[in-house]
Amino acid sequence: MPTIDRIDAFADELTAIRRDLHAHPEIGFEEVRTSGIVAEKLGQWGIEVHRGIGGTGVVGVLKGKGEGSRRIGLRADMDALPMDEATNLPWRSTIPGRFHGCGHDAHTTMLLGTARYLAETRNFDGTVHFIFQPAEEGLGGARAMLKDGLFEKFPCDEVYGLHNAPDLGHGEIAIRPGPAMAGADFFDITISGYGAHGAMPERSKDPVVIAMTLGQVLQTIVSRNVDPLQSAVLSITQIHSGSAYNVIPGEARLAGTVRAFSDEIRNLIRTRMRAVAAGIAAAFEVDIKVDIRDIFSVLVNAPEHSERVAEVARSIVGDANVKTRETPKMGSEDFADMLQAVPGAYFWIGHDGNVPLHNPGFVLDDKILPVGASMFARLIETRLPVGGYDGATHV
Repeated sequence: MPTIDRIDAFADELTAIRRDLHAHPEIGFEEVRTSGIVAEKLGQWGIEVHRGIGGTGVVGVLKGKGEGSRRIGLRADMDALPMDEATNLPWRSTIPGRFHGCGHDAHTTMLLGTARYLAETRNFDGTVHFIFQPAEEGLGGARAMLKDGLFEKFPCDEVYGLHNAPDLGHGEIAIRPGPAMAGADFFDITISGYGAHGAMPERSKDPVVIAMTLGQVLQTIVSRNVDPLQSAVLSITQIHSGSAYNVIPGEARLAGTVRAFSDEIRNLIRTRMRAVAAGIAAAFEVDIKVDIRDIFSVLVNAPEHSERVAEVARSIVGDANVKTRETPKMGSEDFADMLQAVPGAYFWIGHDGNVPLHNPGFVLDDKILPVGASMFARLIETRLPVGGYDGATHV
């Protein structure tokens, strides 16, 4: 049972949708055009449409055959990245500083393909909620939808999400039960020193020197405070200070991210960051403000639902192409917040190409669109089988 024939039959239409979305990317909470296309397509297929969930989010509701009461959510993210594209494809981004460099245009298209197929066949017993989420790229789109009452308005017994994966081979599908992606914090640190002439440093409290010192000490937190058998990352990704060659500035700013797979480790790192900053502030007699923001939760796949994904994947791509990831990914994903509210699983679909995500030269392989749409569709048909749910998979 490979990809679904009916979905293969309209694969060219899916490619056209995906390339149109790619050419007109919108970043988080600005997905007005994208959500409009999603809502229009769902409505054309006879699916009940709800807009404005979490800002620009869209939810489609479709009931299958029978009187089944079980409900499953399928989620796709819609937002692009605030970066330029460097591919020269005919369908490349037409908007400077906006690029679908993570493949969310494909995720949206896959879920639309699933919605079209299920609306045509309704070969399931229960209700499907098609969740099109805004602002996954660090802006809190999942939390915005949850705050808007996503699962109160559209209750789900289980929920599934996916992501394209250029680090896997074409046709491979990967899943990892348990902690699968790291939780993440973003931080901003502001050092308020005292400026002076570059030739008279003794009259300053030099925030540049203090920033360099603080940056070095922050790098000891993971190596000297976190258990070596635990995984964690603290990366300083921005340093901003100064405007002239002969002026010691009055302020310096550091920014970056922290990643870990347990809330205990994340709290430890936050505590040590604040303590280190306070100590250096006292030593240099300056003020240092530390702002640490919880952006992504740890993504945890429920073992039962992970196995269901693997079983469905084997029916579509074959046993040899279904992989269980041995190690979690240090990257983060805000679908984690939905999985904290409802059990489910998040999986990866491999494709041709070796340029990584978030690279200006990233190119998505459109051949995976029917694979993702078929995965979502088979999950619904096997988890909500006509004739009643009995806890089995019915692949």
